[in-house]
Amino acid sequence: MRIVVAAESKNVSMHFGHCERFALFDIENGEIKNELFIPNPGHRLGFLPGFLKEQGAECVIAGGMGASAVGLFNQNGINVITGASGFIKNLVKRYIEGTLISTGSVCEKHEHKGHYES
Repeated sequence: MRIVVAAESKNVSMHFGHCERFALFDIENGEIKNELFIPNPGHRLGFLPGFLKEQGAECVIAGGMGASAVGLFNQNGINVITGASGFIKNLVKRYIEGTLISTGSVCEKHEHKGHYES
């Protein structure tokens, strides 16, 4: 399983689309086997869910995320955890343990270069 966390340094980003980078964790038998970081290729409406699917994401963890992104991840069978905060590795461990639960909250309005997404 591959878990992706929207990251700012070693903490989860509060805004998925504008994060500095993505932390990718490969999980085998309930343990982290590999961890790598890739830069955010840029915030474009609807782009990141497909990009992260290509990276093998099965779960995405973020502090906040727009409703469109959540919907696109869900359409692709990717689990979304929103409302997370703290150190990314601890969040991944909590997800593996089954103790990290999504708040289900989404950002209702997003500004994307002069227009709004709701």
